[in-house]
Amino acid sequence: MAAANGGGEADHLAGERATAQFDVDGMKVAWAGSRHALEVADRMACLVASDPVFRKDTRTMLSRKELFKDTLKKAAHAWKRTVELHLTEEEANLLRLYIDQPGYVDLHWVMFVPSIKGQGTEEQQKKWLTMAYKFQIIGTYAQTELGHGSNVQGLETTATFDPSTDEFIMHSPTLTSSKWWPGGLGKTSTHAVVYARLITEGKDYGIHGFIMQLRSLDDHSPLLGITIGDIGGKFGSGAYNSMDNGVMRLDHVRIPRDQMLMRLSQVTREGKYVHSDVPKQLLYGTMVYVRQTIVADSARASSRAVCIAVRYSAIRKQFGSKAGGPEIQVLNYKTQQSRLFPLLASAYAFRFVGQWLKWLYTDVTQKLEAKDFSTLPEAHACTAGLKSVTTSATADAIEECQKLCGGHGYLNSSGLPELFAVNLPACTYEGDNVVLLLQVARFLMKTISQVASGKQPVGTTAYMGNIQHLMQCKSVVKTVEDWLSPAAIKEVFEARALRMAVNCAQNISKAPSQEEGFSELSPDLLEAAVAHVQLIIVTKFIEKLQEDIPGHGVKEQLQKLCGIYALHLIHKHLGDFLSTGCVTARQGALANEQLGKLYAQVRPNVVALVDAFDYTDHYLGSALGRYDGDVYSALYKEAWKDPLNETVVPDGYQEHLRPLLKQQLKLSRL
Repeated sequence: MAAANGGGEADHLAGERATAQFDVDGMKVAWAGSRHALEVADRMACLVASDPVFRKDTRTMLSRKELFKDTLKKAAHAWKRTVELHLTEEEANLLRLYIDQPGYVDLHWVMFVPSIKGQGTEEQQKKWLTMAYKFQIIGTYAQTELGHGSNVQGLETTATFDPSTDEFIMHSPTLTSSKWWPGGLGKTSTHAVVYARLITEGKDYGIHGFIMQLRSLDDHSPLLGITIGDIGGKFGSGAYNSMDNGVMRLDHVRIPRDQMLMRLSQVTREGKYVHSDVPKQLLYGTMVYVRQTIVADSARASSRAVCIAVRYSAIRKQFGSKAGGPEIQVLNYKTQQSRLFPLLASAYAFRFVGQWLKWLYTDVTQKLEAKDFSTLPEAHACTAGLKSVTTSATADAIEECQKLCGGHGYLNSSGLPELFAVNLPACTYEGDNVVLLLQVARFLMKTISQVASGKQPVGTTAYMGNIQHLMQCKSVVKTVEDWLSPAAIKEVFEARALRMAVNCAQNISKAPSQEEGFSELSPDLLEAAVAHVQLIIVTKFIEKLQEDIPGHGVKEQLQKLCGIYALHLIHKHLGDFLSTGCVTARQGALANEQLGKLYAQVRPNVVALVDAFDYTDHYLGSALGRYDGDVYSALYKEAWKDPLNETVVPDGYQEHLRPLLKQQLKLSRL
């Protein structure tokens, strides 16, 4: 995608790339998932990078109003290009991805459209999706309220059916029932899927979805009874401040009865609440889709941060081995490697588990359509856990990469502060990460009880069926080299996850009640859930190594990264592995020794490994992570773009600085 431009720094990175001991193009294919996916991504990334409308290098310097207007311009231009070029859905999704600016279109495509597809009847889909796909309406997803987020059943907004007019009355009875946070709600969306408590014949039937028009399609003004606006600036410069996250209060707003999403249940003309013959489990398909998208986004975000940190660490030199000697590349310090290389391995691990989740979504969807719900609980727990673990790890990874880049990493021009601000909210939206892990823990406790009664677990919990062996086995590791065995690594992770879960189950059984036990042991349950999810990621990485991967030396490099990912987790959570008896102190020491060896083996290839992410400089958006390595010129050039440098003498000099310097201020006696 990019080419080195000559010069000392360019020559230096070129030298790093020349040491690559594998086929970089083959690694690009492995990262992308297929050669087709790689080619499509290349086309869309280059299309965005070459279009001046999608420029983003001054984004963090724009005021909120300027940033929002810029977002509107880019979204409109993206749609124009989509239509002009007859882009496929895959291409259009990638186009929006590489524009790399949160905006109202995100919720339109990722939440509004899927919600109607999953919960709307055929008639509703035909009516609303036809307009949505043509952007004749702009939709959002209004679920979260000022007073409730993860506890969906606690939502307060009401939808009361009035049989005299055949309408629902949508109402916000309290301040805390105000819809709060939906992206695009603040200023752009014309419609929303609004979640509210369905009340008919005096009975509350719980939370249901309703399609509501919010603004006039003629002049965009809010409809009668709707108070709507933006919730204000968010953390970071640029970042999610390009999104008009909104607040909305409803004052007895009436909508037709047929705007209730009625695929799963409906209210008759007479006001009777009836269930359809469509199983409610079909809702899980949308949930799996959204969460697999979030996991893929996390892999992409962590890999961007790592790419920046690796390239800059290869350029930056600090201190010498002796007085007057040449300075050493920061990347050659063992402390830098021990902090950075596990993040590189994690980015690959998250990418591969994300590819598997994409397959899982297809599999779950097919089974749901065939009314096979046997794997739903496991799929729900799997997606919830992976969303939680990958987003938390990604937020931590971006922050660590910022530190790894020293003082320059704190500059907006490094790309890291904005990247952090954009991805941090993923830890709370679409399910708070702690709440999701507790859901995983409940599933694990239920699975263990079923195993005890003879039921065979499936999918990512199949290892629990081997409970007798895993509860008693000892690690086979005797030498440093033994830690390179995928089978040995997998068994240790299985034993740790199972023993932690069984220990929690046993302790809960001793409590006065199951709920009291669950509440008291919730910190332990969180750790057990994390152990289970980390096992899933390690397993999927190992399974990736069993595929037919094209390219010379690619599989060997992936094996090293898999080893780093797994052994670093053992190092990080050694207390768990020791306390559960999965490894001995000696085996833990051997794992650390092998980890150091893997760092040394990966070091010659690390720049090529981040090049395999195949990111354009435009998408990376970092002066520190440039492909050509021309870091210092880029930092210097970016500094002069700041609005403060538009004038040599600063605004405010005459009013404030000059009187101070000329001693014209009346100073109080001290």
